Amino acid sequence: MSHAIRRASELALDETTVTALRAALRTTADEVVEAIIDEVPPYANALAGRMGDTIRRAVHTALGHYLDLASGNATGGDAGDAAYELGRGEVRDGRSMDALLSAYRVGARVAWRCLAAGAVPAGLPAAEVAKFAELTFAYIDELSAASAAGHADELAARGRAHERHLEHLARDLLAGASPDVLLASVQRAGWQPPVSLTAVLLPAAQARPAYRALDPRALVLDDLPDATGVLLVPDADRSHLLRQLTGRTAVVGPARPWTRASASYARAVRARSLSSDIRDTEDHLPELVLSADVDAFADLRARALAPLRTLPVATARRLEETLRAWLLHQGRRDEVAAALFVHPQTVRYRMSQLRELFPDLASPHRVLELTLAVGLRVS
Repeated sequence: MSHAIRRASELALDETTVTALRAALRTTADEVVEAIIDEVPPYANALAGRMGDTIRRAVHTALGHYLDLASGNATGGDAGDAAYELGRGEVRDGRSMDALLSAYRVGARVAWRCLAAGAVPAGLPAAEVAKFAELTFAYIDELSAASAAGHADELAARGRAHERHLEHLARDLLAGASPDVLLASVQRAGWQPPVSLTAVLLPAAQARPAYRALDPRALVLDDLPDATGVLLVPDADRSHLLRQLTGRTAVVGPARPWTRASASYARAVRARSLSSDIRDTEDHLPELVLSADVDAFADLRARALAPLRTLPVATARRLEETLRAWLLHQGRRDEVAAALFVHPQTVRYRMSQLRELFPDLASPHRVLELTLAVGLRVS
């Protein structure tokens, strides 16, 4: 309280004036509290009953400290600390700093009126009354500043704590934690669970810019390995989400119940490992299914396409491409020819070769096995 202390050093209240002012402290404190109740709506209920008694004592103490300062018997530090804690407490009670500043302004006006009414009859000279007024408002200004600092620090601390709780919840979701663990994380974070979550993978540098445009309940992490970020988007409209991510290198997993967000994340991770061109995993379900067990897929191909291994490499590749087109186009020769950019007669010739290599080509089981084996183009 350097400014108030400097003002106090210029003021010399005599003992008679200080005694007169101390005698009026209780009445002054009561009038300050009543004025705040009447003029600052957020305090109308807060200052009733037991809380009102507590506040009255606090105001009485602050005024007493102010008179100590005015008489040269205090440094102002204790009052500043109390004002700082008051600011923090206002955050915990859910009130804004504007409400507290209004209370300070009202309190300063009423306190000065009451104190001046006691100082002048006590014989305080006019010049000293002016200094007394300056000290009063300097004191209130510095209390206000201390409370504002406490309020801001408490908000910042709560914001950081809330952000840490949300990040912890996101990590629990990605790890597939148990429902009990997830519910505990939800409660700590004060987060309202949605019906579903959709995981979005993107470069870490793009995560928070994208996050700011999403539902406020979305969760974000931007410190995963390989400079990867992830968003967990609640109850997403998929087409709208994809439009929001236009221009970003994003992979969008499927929507899953919020407790199974890890499944959406796992699919997005696997899709990214397959190709850097995948954006919407829903457009690549066959590839994702066939690549789910790489060794099993390789074994299936080796067994199902074994007859082709007896041929020259170039011939085997042509026949595999023909077989793939024939299966996908359900044997419609003209469509197969168009897909391969060859004459239909060429398709007929190649299919005769394939029927010799695969005598049971008409068998449903063989068709299923071959469709899976050639379902992905393997270089």
